[in-house]
Amino acid sequence: MADAVKVFLLTLSALFPIVDPLAGSPIFLSMTQQYPHETRKVLAWRIALNSLILMVGSYFIGTHVLSFFGVSLPVVQVGGGLIVVSIGWGILLEKDDTTETARRNVTCSDALHSAFYPLTLPLTVGPGSISVAITLGANSTRHYGFHLAIIIAALLAMAAIAVSILLCYGLADQLTRVIGRTGMVVIVRLSSFLLVCIGMQIMWNGISALLSSLHT
Repeated sequence: MADAVKVFLLTLSALFPIVDPLAGSPIFLSMTQQYPHETRKVLAWRIALNSLILMVGSYFIGTHVLSFFGVSLPVVQVGGGLIVVSIGWGILLEKDDTTETARRNVTCSDALHSAFYPLTLPLTVGPGSISVAITLGANSTRHYGFHLAIIIAALLAMAAIAVSILLCYGLADQLTRVIGRTGMVVIVRLSSFLLVCIGMQIMWNGISALLSSLHT
């Protein structure tokens, strides 16, 4: 039981700061501002579910998938970092005006096309989260094997993160009302700049690992 609690706390504390749904909610709102409130709520549910599936898949079978395709974690970091940088850069240069006509014409099915990419991957669960989940899963299997209590503990931790994603993204509209439009624009610009920096850091982590492997 103590090992299960340890795995739960380790998984939660390792993944939550990287997923960071609080920081992602302004970016989510900026990328979905043309959608009605009801559509954003549906998107929040879908993104939370997609994020859970992605974290669970990375945790339990991520190592095997990468091995099958012959892809290393540093390469995933470099490729994923490039995508994160491109999304952050695009939001940083995006114009602020959004027309009500665009909001009325979009449908829920159209919005759901972007639920996985880019709103789930890489905005919510990006290459950093995936690499951490893969590492946690590999270490857990090595130390505890396939122990049922350990597996349940890891699943509960990732489910808790998915619930936090649902709450933060689902309440993004309330954040706008509290902060105001001007404040929201400032937060989105700062968040997008940080997203670019995070992408660059993820890329650098991967490049550093690849360069260090050349000397071994």
